[in-house]
Amino acid sequence: MRTKIIAGNWKMNVKPSETEALVKAVAEATAAFADKVEVVCCTPAIDVPAAVAAAAGTKVGVGTENCHWEDHGAFTGEISTGMIVDAGAKYVITGHSERRQYFGETDETVNKRTRAAIAAGLTVMMCVGETLAEREADLVEEVVGRQLKVGLKDVTAADAAKLVIAYEPVWAIGTGKTATPEQAQDVHAFIRATLAKLFGAETAETIRIQYGGSMKPGNAAELLAKKDIDGGLIGGAALKAADFAGIVQAAANA
Repeated sequence: MRTKIIAGNWKMNVKPSETEALVKAVAEATAAFADKVEVVCCTPAIDVPAAVAAAAGTKVGVGTENCHWEDHGAFTGEISTGMIVDAGAKYVITGHSERRQYFGETDETVNKRTRAAIAAGLTVMMCVGETLAEREADLVEEVVGRQLKVGLKDVTAADAAKLVIAYEPVWAIGTGKTATPEQAQDVHAFIRATLAKLFGAETAETIRIQYGGSMKPGNAAELLAKKDIDGGLIGGAALKAADFAGIVQAAANA
């Protein structure tokens, strides 16, 4: 059995002064399900120390939304995996579609960030997903397959077993649109089949695959009931503890 993982991606929201209250509210609201579901808050880097302090003594994990592949150097505005670990976070998101869309992220840089994060001992949630134009052109498998193969280049099977893959159809992020459970399951199954080709069937069965794309309390149960959907990477609903807890509860009951 793969443990469900529900991770909040706060994006560029929540000030450091607001972080303690939200993390504590999430911890309290999800405490009843913490033995069944891995709960994570991925915060802006500036919020990490406050989030780690607020999560102390709870089962809520803390992560960041990006990392650089170098340990240190002249990379203004970036944060290294060593900084993330030193601040007490244990998770990181790589390759989010917004990083690809707005900040020039490529499959190759996603690979470099992912391998650096793995080497640092972080749990990596590597994002893949197609745009609406790519879906309408019937390119979903071509795009997602490429993102997986390039993004996971030179990653070993042993390291892949510690990864989480987040499937986020770009057209469903922040739009209110959601892939149907059947559409999501089809792509999750394709991802698992691709992982099996890359790392072997046994390893592929251990890798958790999240759905990210307007998951909320009202649709979480139906999505999480699908065979290959092992959790969610949550945007807007992660900013409200009650909504986030509703998704965590759905995962616990799945």
